[in-house]
Amino acid sequence: MLSVSTTGMIPVRRVFLSLLVLAGPTMAQGKNTPPPQEEQIAPPIVNAPYDDKLARFAEVLGSVHYLRTLCKAPGGDEWRNGMQQLLDSETGNEQLRKEKLTAAFNRGYRAFASVYTDCTPAAIVAEERYRNEGATLATEITSRFGN
Repeated sequence: MLSVSTTGMIPVRRVFLSLLVLAGPTMAQGKNTPPPQEEQIAPPIVNAPYDDKLARFAEVLGSVHYLRTLCKAPGGDEWRNGMQQLLDSETGNEQLRKEKLTAAFNRGYRAFASVYTDCTPAAIVAEERYRNEGATLATEITSRFGN
C-alpha cells in the first residue's frame, strides 16, 4: 500500500485564493474599457432605392464581360471598364456598397464561366439577351431615379 503524506500538500483553499488574486486584474480589464472613439464607429449604411436593380445590373455586366471575352467580341474590356465607372460614380466612400456591387459582377462572371468554356451559339444568344436586359435595367434605373 502506498503511503501519502498530507504535510507537503498545499490546501485547496490557498490554491483557489491564489488563482483568484492572479485572475482578478485580468477579469476586471473588460469593465474599464474606454468608449469607442469616433473613427471606430462604422458609418451608417446607405441603401439607395435602386440598389437591387443596380446589383442585378452589375451581375449582368459581369456575365456580358465573360461571354464577350470568351467569344473574342470587339470591345470586351469595355464592360469591365463600365463596371469600374459604375463603382466610381455610385459608391464613393461607401465600401459596403462597393463590395456588394463587385460581388454581383463577379457572381455574374462566374455563373457563365462555370457553364461555357467555349464560344458556342448558345453563349452568343445568352450574351445578346444579357446585353438587352442590361440596357433595359439601365433605362429603368435612369428614368425612374436619374436626375
